[in-house]
Amino acid sequence: MHQPANAVRLHVSLAEIDPPIWRRLVVPSDWTLNKLHLVLQAAFSWTDSHLHEFGIGGLRYGDPDQLEDGFGGPQTFDYTGVRLADFSGQDLTFTYLYDFGDDWTHVIRIEGWLSLDPLPRHAECTEGARARPPEDVGGPWSYADFLKTIRDPNHEDYSSNLRWAGGHFDPDWFDIDLINRDLRNTFRKNTSRRLHQPKPKPSGR
Repeated sequence: MHQPANAVRLHVSLAEIDPPIWRRLVVPSDWTLNKLHLVLQAAFSWTDSHLHEFGIGGLRYGDPDQLEDGFGGPQTFDYTGVRLADFSGQDLTFTYLYDFGDDWTHVIRIEGWLSLDPLPRHAECTEGARARPPEDVGGPWSYADFLKTIRDPNHEDYSSNLRWAGGHFDPDWFDIDLINRDLRNTFRKNTSRRLHQPKPKPSGR
């Protein structure tokens, strides 16, 4: 007997960055876009400290109380009433924009609709690569400059940039176990947000 889809597999990558920063996620399909927002924050280790919105089919989805400016801008549709399942069967690509200053555009592609037993209780990251940029680094182009700076100990901004990033930054860092732990804790109250990536443990002699 055919089981209806209860989950969706998503490929999410940050736009305008090469080599790509990406995650492959499996998410319960009855979750709404506001829940997906929190999933994406956890999957990329963002701190949820800036405005955000989804762009789907030319329409804007988010929190109208935060995004409506009262000056006649594009209407914001309330994302708490839109489920992933509402797009069931579609090979859809849409965007998630985080931080309207840095403009981190996440390109989200629906790769498949899944029938899982048991019904998933939380989102899961199955694959991915590379660390997300530091918060407030200035966007994709500034991130490229930041990487050049921290690779050159002789650069005048080397120490300040590294200190601002928490004293350590590895662009190739990706810890799927840590990310999945964050995903399991996505909706817990008072969930702490990790501002900086973990520093590597000193290697023993």
